[in-house]
Amino acid sequence: MNIPKPQLNKNTSQLQQHVEIELTRYFNALDDLSDATSLHKMVMDEVEAALLRFVMTKTNGNQSMAAGILGINRNTLRKKLAQYDLI
Repeated sequence: MNIPKPQLNKNTSQLQQHVEIELTRYFNALDDLSDATSLHKMVMDEVEAALLRFVMTKTNGNQSMAAGILGINRNTLRKKLAQYDLI
């Protein structure tokens, strides 16, 4: 199956471009669309885990600072860190 390449323009962020490129690769690698299950969860888990690792590294593990940067409550951050085995 060949999914058309995403139409990228100057208003598309680099992050969005990378996501669209990877989604195109993912779908092109599928034999059948029915093989694509729980796509939202898969993408969110991958992106959220990477985001948490990156911010925790940038803040030298300071959870209060990381929570502030992410715009979430520190307790929510701790739950997410535990969810992805990052603490």
